[in-house]
Parts: sequence; C-alpha cells; structure tokens
Amino acid sequence: MVNFDTLLQSIARTTVLCVGDLMLDEFVYGEVSRISPEAPAPVIAVQRSEINVGGAGNVARNIAAIGARCIFVGLIGDDEAGRTLSAELGRESRIEPLLVRDAARPTTRKVRFVSEHFSTHMLRADWETAAAASSEIEQRLLDAILPQLERADIVLLSDYAKGVLTARVIATVIESARKLGKRVIVDPKSANFAIYRGATLLTPNRKEFVAATRSAAETIDGIAAAAQDAMALAECEAMLVTQSEHGMTLVPRGGDPIHVPALPVKVRDVSGAGDTVAAVLAVVLASGADWATAMRAASAAAAVAVGKNGTAVVTPAELRRKILPHASLAAEDKIIGSDADLDLRLAEWRREGLRVGFTNGCFDILHPGHVKVLTAARGACDRLIVGLNSDASVRRLKGESRPVQSERARAEVLAALEAVDLVAIFGEDTPLRLITRIEPSVLVKGGDYTREQVVGHEIVAAKGGEVLLVDVLPGFSTTSLVEKAREGAA
Repeated sequence: MVNFDTLLQSIARTTVLCVGDLMLDEFVYGEVSRISPEAPAPVIAVQRSEINVGGAGNVARNIAAIGARCIFVGLIGDDEAGRTLSAELGRESRIEPLLVRDAARPTTRKVRFVSEHFSTHMLRADWETAAAASSEIEQRLLDAILPQLERADIVLLSDYAKGVLTARVIATVIESARKLGKRVIVDPKSANFAIYRGATLLTPNRKEFVAATRSAAETIDGIAAAAQDAMALAECEAMLVTQSEHGMTLVPRGGDPIHVPALPVKVRDVSGAGDTVAAVLAVVLASGADWATAMRAASAAAAVAVGKNGTAVVTPAELRRKILPHASLAAEDKIIGSDADLDLRLAEWRREGLRVGFTNGCFDILHPGHVKVLTAARGACDRLIVGLNSDASVRRLKGESRPVQSERARAEVLAALEAVDLVAIFGEDTPLRLITRIEPSVLVKGGDYTREQVVGHEIVAAKGGEVLLVDVLPGFSTTSLVEKAREGAA
C-alpha cells in the first residue's frame, strides 16, 4: 500500500465522470409490535425517516466523500423525487450534476421499512420505470456525457438496469473514452457482458458473475478461468468479482488472479456497498495506483460501508482507520486534527449508542497516577476522549519552563494507551469549549478536585451526565518528577 496521505493528495486532484441510474432511497425506521386489525399484516410504529441519494448517485457521493471531483450524469422525472435529488446533489460541493429530465417517466424511488432495533429490512416499495430510455433521451444523455470526457481522468458506468445505460449509450461512451485514452470501469447489471465491450474493468458481484458466465465461481481458480473467457468476449482488460464476506478477486486478462480477503466487520446493512467499491476503485486507479492498492482500498471501504445503516458514504478518516496497520493507529487514528474530525467520530459513536467519557490534563510526564485516572475513566464509559492542553496552554498554566515534551509527543504517548480512544488538543486554558462540543455522558477528574471545581460539570449535569472523581495515587505528580529530574541533572 502506498503512503495513505500521498494517496489522498493524488485523489484530490482527480475527476471521475460517473454515468448511471439515479434513484431516491428512503428509509423508514420503526418497530413492529402488533398485527393490523384490518388485515393479517404487521403494523410498523414509525420513529423516524431519512432520504439518501441512491443508485449511481450514491457512487457519485462516495467519489466526492473520498476527496475526488465527480461529474455526474443521470436521469430524473418531472416530479418531487426528481427535484429532491437535484437539490441534494446540488448541495455537494465536489459533485457537478448534469441531470437529464424525462417527463414521460417517474424518478426511480425506493422506500425501505426497517426495524430500528434489529436493523433488518421488513418491506421495500418501489416506484420506477425500468424500460430503456427513448432515442430522444438517449441523445440528450450523450449530449451531456461526451463533452465531459476530456475533463475526466476516468469514466465509471454504474448500471442498475433502469434505462440510462442503453446499449447505444454504453457503446458510444466506451468508444469515445478509449479514443481519448480514458479508462472505463463498469459496475454491470446485464448478464450479457458483451454489451460492455471495450471497457477497462468490469466489477460484477458473485451472483452477477455466475449468471453471466454460468460458472460455479466457488474457488479463486474457478473464478479466474471463467473470467478469462468472459473477458475475451467483452474485450476488457480485467474483471473484479466481489464476494461479500469472501473478499474480492481481480483477474487481469491473461494474468494471474489477485485475491483480497474481506476485513472482519459487524454487518449492519449491505445497501450500497457495491457503489462504494466501484467509487473507491475509480478514484484510486485514477490517482495512478496499481490494481492491488485499488483493491485493498476498495475492500477497506466496503468494510466501512456495510457497518453503517442505510445508503452510506465512506470518508477519508474512516478509510484511514481500516487501511493503516494496527501499529500506526495511535498517531494516525487517535489524535484528532480538527473539530470536523471530532464531530464525525462522535456522530459515529452516537449512532452505535455508545457512552462517551471525557477527561483532560497536561500529561507532561505520564506517570502511574495518570494511568489510574485514565483507566478508571475508560471503565465508566464505552469511548474515552482525552483533552490535552497545547504547548502554549501549558506554558500559561505551568510557566515558561514547561512543557517538558511537545504536544505531539504527549499526544502520541496518550494515544498509545489502550484506555484512550481519542486525544483532542485544545489551546484554551480550560477544556470548556471541548466539553460543550462533546457533551460527554461522564466527566472524569482526579479526586484532588471537588465536583464544583471540575470545569464543565454544569454542562454535563444539564444533559443528565455524570461527574466522576477518581482517588489520586499518592506520591506521584508531574511537577515533583520534573523537579527531581532537574535536581539530578544539576
């Protein structure tokens, strides 16, 4: 794997032209506790609902979320769902939507009814016309697509078989892209891979691959053999077969297969996981990376996506946590670089229903007294955030001779502790701003404070949280350690 930060910088300079079937995904969450008296049907007590940009639009959102630019061409109807999609895409700063409106067909809309508690889908209702676009709409789609090819580093066709990617649109786009030296990735829906002739890479899932090749696809060698025959028919350079919990296998034409196992993860919802894989493959390949790097990044992104409810996007921070080796996680993953990163992690933990704790200090020289407080704090919550005074803040509080260690060094030592889940550096004299932002369920300090002396105790109490005072370990203090060290040096 190349350096992750270098990869992100390269991704930020890429532009993906994405074309495909756009749809509005709606999720209605609730619980079923009774059967309707009107018919033998369950009654869902709705608790909340949300809308997402789905289908190929989710591919575009994932491209943008990972840091690349996306030119997106899709089809909508002249209806409220279409206007909602147009507005949602228009709010995405890295997406340039070029939507063709067809008044003769409805915007594809899917409503899923989901158990809030078990995260299981109970029912789905679809509004759609799956017929191929008319010749007039085909031409309008091509008029939107072809002028954008020059601007794109790579082309991604996301086929949901809803009418956008007709045989004519597919053939024209692939041929035009190849003339300009642009690679084309296709996430296929048709079992006839020949209609994608000339594409660089096809990314079917195992079910689609089995249907198209009439093979068992039970082993890597079996997939490789069937893929070589399919690639000869489709005249493509490579084929990637995604296999859910069994990972993914890429077969280069005439070459040996590359297999990447799936990362272990608790699966919440597989909706849109294929979109995430296609999007990450496109941006990583467009950045200049090789097949293996693109596959590993896509596999990590898929692991993040299936761990979320609904149609979800994957951010660079989430991808970093899956890609980087475990030994790098302390410095790379636990030290928060911005309020936005902190908000993202908090939102993730709150979605999971986790109890967040907070404590703070200078931690200039870490000693057993610190460890006792941190361990007790972590025992009182599911995730512990440690607020760390910046160098400037420590100097104001402790004098010009402090800190002994820089804020980065102190943060890395804290991050290496198993009890610590996040380190947030603050420049103020007190962590009040951080506490206000985090709203922790438990606020922890050493027992040498009284409850009223703990900064932020009012904020925590007002939210129904707890202030926990931990007995200090006698005989340990950073100030005394520093003085002893200086006496010894003298």
